Amino acid sequence: MAQAKAARAKLSTTVSAQTLEFLEKKVASGQAASLAEAVDAAIQKIRGLENRQRLAAATARYFDQLEHPAAEEENALAHDLASAASTINFDEDL
Repeated sequence: MAQAKAARAKLSTTVSAQTLEFLEKKVASGQAASLAEAVDAAIQKIRGLENRQRLAAATARYFDQLEHPAAEEENALAHDLASAASTINFDEDL
């Protein structure tokens, strides 16, 4: 059964010539089926980058606020995990 398309909101706007060219190239290359899909993909990528930035900031705050013994324990765990992960070929093993 075909999946029903999610409801879409109408957006009418203008963009720079460079942005239009970028979006059209995404469609022409098959990376997007339409300009709307190309815009959605670009926004999704930006949202992902923003989420990673928020996670990085929250992680940095967490480690900055750790008491010394807890920080030492976290560092030991990180070292052990990095050591164990070094034996995994992520391209083939997962």
